[in-house]
Amino acid sequence: MPGTELFGEEEKKEVMDVLETGILFRYNHDQQRNGQWKAKSFENDLARYHGVRFAHLTSSGTTADNLALACCGIGVGDEVIVPPFTFIAPVEAILNAGAIPVFAEIDETLCLYPESIEAVITPKTKAVLLVHMCGSMAQIDKIVEVCKKHNLILIEDTAQALGASFKGKPLGTFGKIAIFSFDFFKIVSAAEGGAIITDDPILYETAAQHSDHGHSHVGNNRGAEPHPIIGTNYRISELHAAVGLAQFRKLPYILERQRANKSKLENTFAKYTQISFRTVPDKNGDSATFLDFFLQDETTTRKVLKSFDKHGIGYAYWYDNNYHYFRNWDHIRNMKAASKLAISLFKSPQDYATIVFPQSDSIISRLVSIQIRITWSEEEIQNLTSKIEKALKDIF
Repeated sequence: MPGTELFGEEEKKEVMDVLETGILFRYNHDQQRNGQWKAKSFENDLARYHGVRFAHLTSSGTTADNLALACCGIGVGDEVIVPPFTFIAPVEAILNAGAIPVFAEIDETLCLYPESIEAVITPKTKAVLLVHMCGSMAQIDKIVEVCKKHNLILIEDTAQALGASFKGKPLGTFGKIAIFSFDFFKIVSAAEGGAIITDDPILYETAAQHSDHGHSHVGNNRGAEPHPIIGTNYRISELHAAVGLAQFRKLPYILERQRANKSKLENTFAKYTQISFRTVPDKNGDSATFLDFFLQDETTTRKVLKSFDKHGIGYAYWYDNNYHYFRNWDHIRNMKAASKLAISLFKSPQDYATIVFPQSDSIISRLVSIQIRITWSEEEIQNLTSKIEKALKDIF
């Protein structure tokens, strides 16, 4: 992913600022840190970029999902609508909150869509955890309308779509709260890290307290801080924040290169009438992390992938992927966990062991994704497009 392609002197400098103070903890120790507040600086930059009042860093995108649900009051027995095509973290977070994940179909945006959400709403539905998959957006304007109509909390999981926007408005600013991830495989990498953003001061204060054992962060005496609420440890370290801060400042360059390189690949695939592209509601706002395209059916798709293998072309086929699609989540279907889940006390409106998603299956079984690299040279792009041409001519 882009972040891991760009580790350089900027990241080293930010990390050394921290190591030279000896203060790796994000709070307190004001005198010893010599003005170095990497987490605070990253939060300020993140909030400013998105045009929101508040940002709070966490230890991962997964803890950010957990934090967002907790701050929004999602708890035992509440139903939360989530897509069957997502990294598993949002589903884990719903279960960890004691809530019930309710899966709805996706469309060719690769995300939830308004009609699928309305189809699974029940009197217990409290929120929609919308995941903007593979760098692009859902029909976010229409989903906002559905959530308002049914009085549902909208949480945006923007872990895979940092920098993307819809009609000039950044993704992550349409709902009540949004989360981001900065792990090793994201657009901006801090090795591990995440964040929430919001305009709501109460949600922000709750997030800051809950992610640090309920500490109020009032004053500089760690042992004397009040504990307004019970919390846990979702803190990011200053070292991770330092790397993420340097990476985040490269985001405009990352987006520029991704979009340019994706366009060159797309032009190659566009020559084939047998291929269609993912629906992107606002192409100008696409962060362009992947080129996503569809074949006519699963059989043709697997033939194309076999040809890609023959010609040494890298790709993702999510239909067979164990991490990102419900079809392969046996641990979710059977509710296997290390600890007892609250869902065992409540009846889900869906039988996870038997439920199927015919529309999503049809979409994902025909979907192929090619990751866009920002460090490709012109020669490398020409070599890749040449391989793609040869591979496709073997089939069509």
